[in-house]
Amino acid sequence: MIFYEIKVKYQRQTGEDNPGNVKESYLIEGLNCSDVEARMMEIIKPYVFGDLEVTGCTKKQFFEIINNPEGDRWYKGRVELITIEDNGKETRKTVSVLVEASSIAEAQKTLSHAMNSYDCEIISIAKTPFLEVHRAIHTTD
Repeated sequence: MIFYEIKVKYQRQTGEDNPGNVKESYLIEGLNCSDVEARMMEIIKPYVFGDLEVTGCTKKQFFEIINNPEGDRWYKGRVELITIEDNGKETRKTVSVLVEASSIAEAQKTLSHAMNSYDCEIISIAKTPFLEVHRAIHTTD
């Protein structure tokens, strides 16, 4: 499956009696934009006060997604994977890894630990706008 960044705009109860407009980004695993938009509607339906508008749907690719129950934010790490071909030639490929953490320092530590089985170099880590990440529910019959 592929992940899509879904951007939504809607009215949400922000205080005791005042609804406010919010813009949020979510990362959702799905087949296509139509599929993830339908899932997005179900996920946030209980929080919507008024109209809901999907303002964007963009395909995103991640080499790996690292969950951390202690984390409360999502960070995107850029990692350069290094491989040595049979002919001795070194190749480098840059990939994105999504990391859940409470700070950039924690994201760096978690990413380093998760990628220690690879020959790689962490190029950068940055905070993402993703409020939540939702994976597709896979069932086996």
